[in-house]
Amino acid sequence: MCHHCNYQELLTSVKLETTESRLRVLEVVGNNSFPLSAGDIYKTLERSVSINRVTVYRILDLLVDHGIVERLSTGGRSAYFGLAPNDYHQPHPHFYCKQCGQMDCLNPDSLTVKVESLSKTFPGRIDKVEIRVDGICKNCLKQN
Repeated sequence: MCHHCNYQELLTSVKLETTESRLRVLEVVGNNSFPLSAGDIYKTLERSVSINRVTVYRILDLLVDHGIVERLSTGGRSAYFGLAPNDYHQPHPHFYCKQCGQMDCLNPDSLTVKVESLSKTFPGRIDKVEIRVDGICKNCLKQN
């Protein structure tokens, strides 16, 4: 949960109009302690406000395109969404449970890639580094 981010400022900093729907989507993403699927974001919003599922997907795409939210791959067709790195959120790896589908944030220091070193040996431009560790979470291991 982020107590530091001002979601309205995040939107205006990238010259996006601050709409109630955009703010609500950002609040759900930012106030959660782990990344969420678009469906989970929609279900959370639907409990308190009437919003179209397609609108949620479009807002997420817009926020990803403007670098406020990051889309995290699950290895399949679906994705999870979390706040993109900013002054209050360091880039960090994620753990994806192959059994229950839960994605969790890992400590930024637990697994790192030195982008500067990689940039010296890679001939192209690096825009994003995403580190995901796959396995079985402790809750699923207890059930087996």
